[in-house]
Amino acid sequence: MGARFAMVAAMIAGGVMGCGSTEPAEAPAPTLGTSMAALVQANGREINGREINGREINGSELGSKLVSVRYDGARREGMSTAFDEMWLEGSVFHALSGSEELSGVDFQQVRFTGTLEDGSTLTLRVDEVYPGTGVDQDVWSYRVSYQHTTTGEWSPICTNADGSAANAIPLEGRWDYRQGVLGGGDKIHDTAAFTFACEGAALSKCVRFGYKPWQSVNGVSLADHHQSCTRMIRADFCGDGTSYTVDGNWVNLYDAVNIQADTESWVHEAEWNTEGASCFSEQTRATTPIQCGERMVTTCGKSFSTKALLISETPPHN
Repeated sequence: MGARFAMVAAMIAGGVMGCGSTEPAEAPAPTLGTSMAALVQANGREINGREINGREINGSELGSKLVSVRYDGARREGMSTAFDEMWLEGSVFHALSGSEELSGVDFQQVRFTGTLEDGSTLTLRVDEVYPGTGVDQDVWSYRVSYQHTTTGEWSPICTNADGSAANAIPLEGRWDYRQGVLGGGDKIHDTAAFTFACEGAALSKCVRFGYKPWQSVNGVSLADHHQSCTRMIRADFCGDGTSYTVDGNWVNLYDAVNIQADTESWVHEAEWNTEGASCFSEQTRATTPIQCGERMVTTCGKSFSTKALLISETPPHN
């Protein structure tokens, strides 16, 4: 066994607890289990949260969520000509500009076009580039700002709880941020767009757990594990984008591909796949009644079913 610790990067407003949980400040020391040598990640108890990604971009003229970013039209600052071609390899940007190929840190000060929920667009700018390190050397993050359409001022697209700027990890495709509807929370495989996943929200957090959608383990793509994780971390039991938890609840997760190991003797909560919880037990993080109650099974989570990619656990009731 390696050293044991916990990743406790809280979602936007940590510390609010729901039924069946223990206050994080009073919990025993968090732990880390053992993973595959090339994919060692923080295991065990995590702090969940409601947000799938970031926040609304608010201002005098804006009040909508940034839902995707276009590849088309990306260009260096001060240049009127866009890149001839642009793509992602993992979370590293690449582009062709004439005979020149750019990648990685070359993308500082590159501008993109972002699309908001209402269909309007705005200009984005990469202010800083942060290469990945260690086991996350393929996870690059970026400090990104958007330009106010009336004042021309720049503000971060991702912020921490205290309002300071946070980084983002670019991910292929985009997500449906609606709640309580068919398709809510789904990943949309759009080859023309990518998503800036704000650090601390579900999309980026699941990458940090080791579910890098561009990687595979023993021939198994982790793309579905990543999407299943976004459902799990938000307690999206019904797979319709609705979160049934509150920020700050503890949850333990593990899988059958040995990226996250089971390090806690907690109560089985649910089995997860890309469509939400294939089943859940009588004890969950839910703070309101779960609408898809037909999925409740008393034996849920005691072993991996054919539909499950992840299993979650919650702390025992006091």
